[in-house]
Amino acid sequence: MKIFCTGLNYLTHIREMGNEPPAEPLIFGKFDNTLIGPGEAIVLPPEATHVDSEAELAVEIGRGGRRIDEDDALDFVAGYRCSNDVSARNLQYGDKQWTRGKGFDTFCPVGPIVSDEIDPAGGAAVTVITRLNGVVKQQGSTRDLIFPIAELLRYITQTMTLEPGDLIPTGTPAGVGAVKPGDRIQVEIDGLGVLENEFAAE
Repeated sequence: MKIFCTGLNYLTHIREMGNEPPAEPLIFGKFDNTLIGPGEAIVLPPEATHVDSEAELAVEIGRGGRRIDEDDALDFVAGYRCSNDVSARNLQYGDKQWTRGKGFDTFCPVGPIVSDEIDPAGGAAVTVITRLNGVVKQQGSTRDLIFPIAELLRYITQTMTLEPGDLIPTGTPAGVGAVKPGDRIQVEIDGLGVLENEFAAE
């Protein structure tokens, strides 16, 4: 499977990071070594001295395709998951590219797939919330996505084929913050439930 993450896709997050909105979707990859499920520990390595947690709605592909038309894009979606794009900012910015800072083992927790309870790509916006040790840190709506889900699928498949099981986290709203070992993080999205994990030192 492939994981195509989306950077800088909420204006509120772009502003808090001091960046400008991209003219096109900013896509980067994670590998399947980053994947863990609910309740598993997110392991913080010693090289990662500043780690942020980023709540995201993830799209799972159900049918493969290349050069998908935006009008037909949602026919290729199997369902949606809560996800967490964990990021070692010191390495992400120090390396001047994002592979290492976002690629550590356990740095992409995801929740169970939900296929019929929500329709965020069809106009029914959902709320994305992060709670750190019970305190709300992020709260945004998918109506604020700069590049909506159908546009992301069209854009990605100009370059490569999407296949069943591929994941597309769609970006994070404002409120990202540093975490430490022992912190408990919850990602909650309307209709998808709560993805909960705890951070632990390597």
